[in-house]
Amino acid sequence: MNDFYSICDDILIEELKPALGCTEPIAIALASSSARRVLNKMPNHIHVLCSGNIIKNVKSVTVPNSGGLKGIEAAAILGVVAGDPRLSLEVLSNVSDEEREITRKLLSEKGFCTVELKEGVAGLYISVSLESDGDIVTALIKDCHNEVSSITRNGEVVEGNKAFEADGSADIENKKALLTVEKIVDYAINADLKNVYQALKDQWVLNENIAKEGLTDSYGAEVGKTLLKYYDKSDVRIRARAKAAAGSDARMSGCPLPVVINSGSGNQGLTVSLPVIEFGQDLNKSEDEIIRALAVSNLVAIHQKKYIGPLSAYCGAVSAAAGASAGIAFLYTHDIGTISNSISNTLASVGGIVCDGAKASCAAKISSALDAAIMGFELTDDNNKSFHSGDGLVKDNVEKTIETFGKVGKDGMRETDIEILHLMMDA
Repeated sequence: MNDFYSICDDILIEELKPALGCTEPIAIALASSSARRVLNKMPNHIHVLCSGNIIKNVKSVTVPNSGGLKGIEAAAILGVVAGDPRLSLEVLSNVSDEEREITRKLLSEKGFCTVELKEGVAGLYISVSLESDGDIVTALIKDCHNEVSSITRNGEVVEGNKAFEADGSADIENKKALLTVEKIVDYAINADLKNVYQALKDQWVLNENIAKEGLTDSYGAEVGKTLLKYYDKSDVRIRARAKAAAGSDARMSGCPLPVVINSGSGNQGLTVSLPVIEFGQDLNKSEDEIIRALAVSNLVAIHQKKYIGPLSAYCGAVSAAAGASAGIAFLYTHDIGTISNSISNTLASVGGIVCDGAKASCAAKISSALDAAIMGFELTDDNNKSFHSGDGLVKDNVEKTIETFGKVGKDGMRETDIEILHLMMDA
């Protein structure tokens, strides 16, 4: 097998994981349930120490299977009471009514669970400490939502994730550094995809399921349903946006259905997949052709995030939508120029939308980003009416454009991220 094809396989297998609910509260529940397993008894106190981006992304979303509870304390307590850390990002899949009631009672106890901002760390950082009669167990998650990097008991390391330590996070990041749009397209055209076919198919099936749920029931602001009500639902462009938005509507409101994520995010997983599937089906493409387009959309989104990082003030719907634009373009043509221009056009249109946490309006941002993504492809498909080098942050090739927007997201918006967090905590 081509070495680069193997690298793409490894990245997709690592990134495309099923997750139940918004990944930030789920990561907190994973940490607290992992600590509870080692403590092996109910704590009398929980202390959560986390980065600003975690606080921002947990504040306003419903914790799945919680009975409508929101926030860091709810996620941490439910993880202790009912979480199964063996299920990774589906840690809260099996919660009973009794466990929900216990969680509510503990949540009402003043001081049972305390939360503190961890200063001086960026992105993804979660430390959950459980205390019982002077015995303290701490589980740490950093950089990757589904990896518990260490568990300590009274200051002594009792468990470390061997995969994480040996070749997990650092190795995958090194592999991501090798991604380029041209190589991604070559992989999607020529690799057999047998090692990643099931992961991509799972993304197709699970993400379609939650989109249907979002379009059927009442969740959040009902962005997906609104698109189909007021716009032409016979238009594939509208259906593509509506499905992705509806999936987010459901996720952000605590729907207990899993999604397959991208770059640690369920919303990004929905955004890179559902529009590509909808366009593929509208074009009567084969399952294999759609799967290959999904490989493009997922890898292009991951390629951008290697510059931005897992969490920042830069809305992940934008990088995911740029990935979707590439996947849609791939369904029409394998021309690298068209695919590259679709990505650049998307970033030129909506690059820099701020992330003000995970919440109902994420669905609206997904819809807006995908509107730009679809137009981004149509601009380049229609006599190459694309944005060109010198138009703002657009550079003379797609790799430079991706890197430039990545730097804006990671470095340029760092102060924006801090200000957003302060404003949200004052609310």
